[in-house]
Amino acid sequence: QVQLVESGGGLVQTGGSLRLSCAASGRAFNIGRMGWFRQAPGKEREFVASVTWSGTTPDYANSVKGRFTISIDNAKNTVYLQMNSLKPEDTAAYYCAVLISGYSKWSPWGQGTQVTVSS
Repeated sequence: QVQLVESGGGLVQTGGSLRLSCAASGRAFNIGRMGWFRQAPGKEREFVASVTWSGTTPDYANSVKGRFTISIDNAKNTVYLQMNSLKPEDTAAYYCAVLISGYSKWSPWGQGTQVTVSS
């Protein structure tokens, strides 16, 4: 079983930047993709970005394309989400998750880290 721990959230002004980290431990050898999702109060959880465990074929939600960059450091078993040009609508709890090779469901999930963008 893979365990995930996110960090890096915080309060930032509009236009600012943050970098989120998600460290994976445990049985990480069968991970297909790592992903970031977010959930704002009163809204459903939504996809933000994902990347293969080898760091290829990144995928982004249209709302973050050109502003967010997902990357992975296999030596540290850590996936990052660099968030630039932040907007108040990016305010949410951000979660990382794993897509195991051959599976269609994202699981497990981290505990989440809060990002708040002030206007």
